[in-house]
Amino acid sequence: MKLEEKKSIAEELHESFSKSKVVILTDYKGLNVAAMSDLRRRLRQSGIQYRVVKNRLLARASEQTEVETIRSHFKGPSAVAISYDDPVAPAKILIDFAKEFKSLEIKVGVLGGKELDFNAIKALADLPSREQLLSQVLGAMNAVPASFVRALANLPQKLLYALTAIKDQKETA
Repeated sequence: MKLEEKKSIAEELHESFSKSKVVILTDYKGLNVAAMSDLRRRLRQSGIQYRVVKNRLLARASEQTEVETIRSHFKGPSAVAISYDDPVAPAKILIDFAKEFKSLEIKVGVLGGKELDFNAIKALADLPSREQLLSQVLGAMNAVPASFVRALANLPQKLLYALTAIKDQKETA
């Protein structure tokens, strides 16, 4: 690989790292071509970039980004999953894939400048997806006006009961 190519890859990765919400570093050693293609396809469907990159280029690209905190883990065969939108999606996909293919090792990740070990990535994968969280928030937001409407609907009914009770009292008196 020529020096110009390496520089352009490092610059492209640096820009990706700067924009990313989460970056997860994996060791793909032992995966065959079909498994790697399957993993790339699953990640691509969720809008996640997955790249196999030399450690030296990773180290150079991570300079002055949040990813620099995991620089010491750039050893052995390395591939990075980069997500720009949903920090939960790559964790879910990689954890599920690692259950199927034991040879995929999830090394470490970075979320918001904080280093995530395997257990933190697994906990992140256990969170509901972005769509599920949004639907829960919308459900909660919808429940408040619905409860208010029900309360307002009961007021005239209770007033009617009170007036009927007063009328019955006056008729008996």
